[in-house]
Amino acid sequence: MSNAPGQTLTSLDVNGKTFHYYSLPKAAESLGNIDKLPMTLKVLLENQLRYADDESVADEDIVALAEWLKAGKSTREIGYRPARVLMQDFTGVPGVVDLAAMRDAVKKLGAKAERINPLSPVDLVIDHSVMVDHFGDKSAFKDNVAIEMERNQERYEFLRWGQNAFDNFRVVPPGTGICHQVNLEYLGKTVWTKEVDGKTYAFPDTLVGTDSHTTMINGLGILGWGVGGIEAEAAMLGQPVSMLIPEVVGFKLTGKLNEGITATDLVLTVTQMLRKKGVVGKFVEFYGDGLKDLPLADRATIANMAPEYGATCGFFPVDDETLNYLRLTGRDEDQIELVKAYTQAQGLWREAGAEPTFTDTLHLDMGEVEASLAGPKRPQDRVALSDMKATFESLMGGEQPDASHEEKAKWTGEGGDTAIGAPPADGEAYTSGADYRTGDSQEVTYDDETFSLNHGAVVIAAITSCTNTSNPSVMMAAGLLARKAKAKGLNTKPWVKTSLAPGSKVVTDYLAAGGVQDDLDALGFNLVGYGCTTCIGNSGPLPEPIEKAVNEGDLTVASVLSGNRNFEGRVHPLVKTNWLASPPLVVAYALAGNVRKDLSQEPLGQDQDGNDVYLKDIWPSQAEIAEAVEKVKTEMYRKEYAEVFDGDATWQSIEVPESEVYAWSKDSTYIQHPPFFEGMEKEPKPVEDIQDARILAKLGDSVTTDHISPAGSIKPDSPAGKYLQEHGVVVKDFNSYGSRRGNHEVMMRGTFANVRIRNEMLDDVEGGYTRHVPSGEQMSIYDAAMKYAEDATPLVVIAGKEYGTGSSRDWAAKGTRLLGVRAVITESYERIHRSNLIGMGVLPLQFPEGESRESLGLTGDETVSVEGLADLSPGGSVKVTIKSDKGEKKLDALCRIDTANELEYYRHGGILHYVLRSML
Repeated sequence: MSNAPGQTLTSLDVNGKTFHYYSLPKAAESLGNIDKLPMTLKVLLENQLRYADDESVADEDIVALAEWLKAGKSTREIGYRPARVLMQDFTGVPGVVDLAAMRDAVKKLGAKAERINPLSPVDLVIDHSVMVDHFGDKSAFKDNVAIEMERNQERYEFLRWGQNAFDNFRVVPPGTGICHQVNLEYLGKTVWTKEVDGKTYAFPDTLVGTDSHTTMINGLGILGWGVGGIEAEAAMLGQPVSMLIPEVVGFKLTGKLNEGITATDLVLTVTQMLRKKGVVGKFVEFYGDGLKDLPLADRATIANMAPEYGATCGFFPVDDETLNYLRLTGRDEDQIELVKAYTQAQGLWREAGAEPTFTDTLHLDMGEVEASLAGPKRPQDRVALSDMKATFESLMGGEQPDASHEEKAKWTGEGGDTAIGAPPADGEAYTSGADYRTGDSQEVTYDDETFSLNHGAVVIAAITSCTNTSNPSVMMAAGLLARKAKAKGLNTKPWVKTSLAPGSKVVTDYLAAGGVQDDLDALGFNLVGYGCTTCIGNSGPLPEPIEKAVNEGDLTVASVLSGNRNFEGRVHPLVKTNWLASPPLVVAYALAGNVRKDLSQEPLGQDQDGNDVYLKDIWPSQAEIAEAVEKVKTEMYRKEYAEVFDGDATWQSIEVPESEVYAWSKDSTYIQHPPFFEGMEKEPKPVEDIQDARILAKLGDSVTTDHISPAGSIKPDSPAGKYLQEHGVVVKDFNSYGSRRGNHEVMMRGTFANVRIRNEMLDDVEGGYTRHVPSGEQMSIYDAAMKYAEDATPLVVIAGKEYGTGSSRDWAAKGTRLLGVRAVITESYERIHRSNLIGMGVLPLQFPEGESRESLGLTGDETVSVEGLADLSPGGSVKVTIKSDKGEKKLDALCRIDTANELEYYRHGGILHYVLRSML
């Protein structure tokens, strides 16, 4: 297989143009029959064939993918190179900051700064910053965008500069759409092409994204998922992303949805089933003849919620429905023909009756799906509409299971809970479990109306999130329901904060064309912005009288939203129960005003003649919805996406110098020049041994990246809080760590600062503290690190088993590096965090078998020396000497640099340094 690319390279002609590609059928001639291989693994196999070079891809990697069929699993780790990278503005900013810093470094080394550009195409969509400050009137959108631009001026100036400065890097400005919906409707191609030496190569469109819901694009037959910042930067700079060949769970869909059942009902059912099955870290691939009747927008809704059901991705293969959607959304006809020809030639086209081999399977007859919501605080807790009243009543008697610490932290880390303006009182990123309140109803006067606010009151009803706003059928259904409600004389209850925040401007066009936007406006569902809004916690404040009543009455109130996450307190700090629902049900609950009303049995209200009006009376039929969806036209997509990168007049008026390097401002508290490249030379120096390092922290087992990485709100008395106050930022304007991740000064101060972390160097102390050994003082880990830096003392971190578990977080590694930590010594690592440490030039070491911090009796007062770093080999060992006042201990620690590529990164000081030098 050593000449695999040459053996499998072939071509096909489409509409008179020749495309070269690496053929899976040709590979099968030497690998054996791969027809039964899941589609997702065929995509990975093509990727390995295309990049086979005996360095990042070995023959054994290719063989391992084919041999996966024998057991339905593999222990092989491969280097995967996606075609492109997708970013949102919160998680994407650090990557752009690093690119800008690389330009400065290259210039200092005497080369041209413009050499530094992404090597893979990057699209960054600004969607995480708009908040619902204004709602319920025609000026809400304009007013919210104005506030957004003012709040985020520093970040937007930087991204505007990046938009102009970098090649292969595009920015979708604010007020345009949500990254995953823009990806689905415009950016995704299903088959990607690239010109090399005058030849056009075709290959599957693949991507990684800096947001977990990148999986939405799986609905279009495009393999993609969310990763941490360092993996995204690696992909952006043309480096492989390390991954284990995954298990693949097949989900068979048969039948079709019944009258009145929506794609949202389906996805909540799928999420519940897959959570019960257990698919964390696995691929999910949908198959079965039910797909022929499943519209692509419904597939995208299901794929979007892969993080909620725990999978790495939720993939749908390419078929005629894929082509129909590409055509509807205005993709070029030649591109559509290429997609069909290429996928059929490669065995990537879904054939009727196809049954691939999977690790495991499960099945759903879609005819069994019922009208549903999910809540009160986990997306997998599906509740039938008919059970909602009883479910809420039962809440008042006790607690419900909450989302896991990791799930909440992942959500917070991606920009959720960023700008509500009401962090938890103790400054934690999140609280532990709902204490459902049992106070009394309150009389409220608001907007010239006096009413009683009770438990179960729906105080937020939000049509939000790409999960559902990308789906014309549920959006038109919401509009039609609003029209029928208006005709019956029904109105939204006065205590409900209503909002409509689509993921693209196309939605506005088709709602207007269908004549239903006016009906939504009449019920208060005016456009508030094009962005994530309520789904990520940017719901804005409740009206002051409502907020006061909730507090004073100790009320347990509700939100109903068409989003994908509903963790406790995330939609709004005062709203304890949050229910995921389809857009038409969001409107229905705004009319009902309380989740204690059984919408399957009780009236929503009365018409003009005093007759009861039930949900069934205003629920649109499938035929009515289908007729409305006919108003969705290709011209709408072409019109809106023709100017998707332009932005409005305010964006275009942002003044930034047209310079090849960024003009860093010392006064900015959002964007600062990171010190990663200080003192860098053209050639890497030999790695110096670590002499007499101090232990910064001694940690236990299962320390997660959420313990290490800064997340959530910033405490005023924390090192980060003190820094911001010293720079003139008042506490109410702190924002979150996530919003300030472009400023290393904030982020390094928040590293190891989690309130739950426990440093064993201290007795009965939780939080980011340590003992500065020379002085014996207890202080923050950041302050201790800076004291050690003053004395040029290197640092190490000691830990137990499974260090760095949880989601990949770039600042868990970046912050470790900036604190002066040169090595981490543990009993075992989570795979990706180990890789990320190497990517930032931190050495991961592992105690010899049978040894640990406990067996060695470490207290944290010792010094640690590591020898032989100039002569490292992958998987080799190094000499570690641990000294204390009781003597010294020597041991051979395992070097957890596992591959030749990783060793190159480490010798250069990190992956960014390696790539930068390769560009000189």
